[in-house]
Amino acid sequence: MKKRNRTRPALSLQERLTRFTQNARAAARNLPAGAERHELLQKVRDGEAAAEMERWLSPQGPKQARDALDR
Repeated sequence: MKKRNRTRPALSLQERLTRFTQNARAAARNLPAGAERHELLQKVRDGEAAAEMERWLSPQGPKQARDALDR
């Protein structure tokens, strides 16, 4: 069996999502109102939602979430 050539990303998922949303938001600012800008802003919202889910699911997630699950 052939072994996969796998490398780890240089940045964490949280950092990559943050950079993506910052870059996409900056790009959307330069676009006129329209379908393309709307789609880009939707991707920003999706990226922010993914970042929030990742924070909740990470071992260091918000303390309130862990406390609620313990009840």
